[in-house]
Amino acid sequence: MTSPTHKGAHHLGWRVGTPLVALASGVLFVVSAMSSQGTDLRPGRYTDLASLASEDAARLQRLQARVADLTDEVDTLGKQVNDTTVRKLQREADQLREPAGLTPRTGPGVTITLSDAPTSITDGVDTDKLQPYIVHQQDVQAVVNALWAGGASAVTIQGQRVVSTTGIKCSGSTIQLQGVPYPQPFVIEAVGDVPDLVTSIETDRWVSNYRDYADDPDYQLGWSLETSSHIEAPAYDGLRDFSYAKPLE
Repeated sequence: MTSPTHKGAHHLGWRVGTPLVALASGVLFVVSAMSSQGTDLRPGRYTDLASLASEDAARLQRLQARVADLTDEVDTLGKQVNDTTVRKLQREADQLREPAGLTPRTGPGVTITLSDAPTSITDGVDTDKLQPYIVHQQDVQAVVNALWAGGASAVTIQGQRVVSTTGIKCSGSTIQLQGVPYPQPFVIEAVGDVPDLVTSIETDRWVSNYRDYADDPDYQLGWSLETSSHIEAPAYDGLRDFSYAKPLE
């Protein structure tokens, strides 16, 4: 038999404990809402790597647009500085904008598309043997190098301008440009003299090696080359800061 004292303490525990539990639940709800900032805390919507890469690429484009706006604002304010030394340095910097890829280029050129082998072939291949069936960093780099060798005045990958600091890194079925993943197919465009670009591509031994796999019915890597009278290469709008090592004193 429960004593009145014990029964009263039990009821008191419920009266005190229930509001505390409700309060704790409310706090957790608010913390979750603040942490997610309107997004899903369980990113189950990313059913494959390509979806995640596309989302990251879209986020990068939004950030790049913001960076471009701020850069234009800084340039405008800088030109308003009435100082002889500053104006001299600005003229020198303006002369370097085009070779540095900071101005857009348009003109005739070529579009080259690389892609992995079709799933009808890769579905029957063991995971550890898929390497010959997918596009790698060196394949993209070989095409870019051949285009530069053919006299290209501007090159883009997935619409992103390639400059001297552009890094191309293979990550599974995606490539990373400036640390941002892009899914295949990989579209490479170049502005320049079309016959020179095509000749350079057709005679480059590294590109020829890739094309052998593209022509082989056992692999069927994706390959296409199209010429155009109008190719647009936007200006590089990424970060311009450099990170480098310093010797210890």
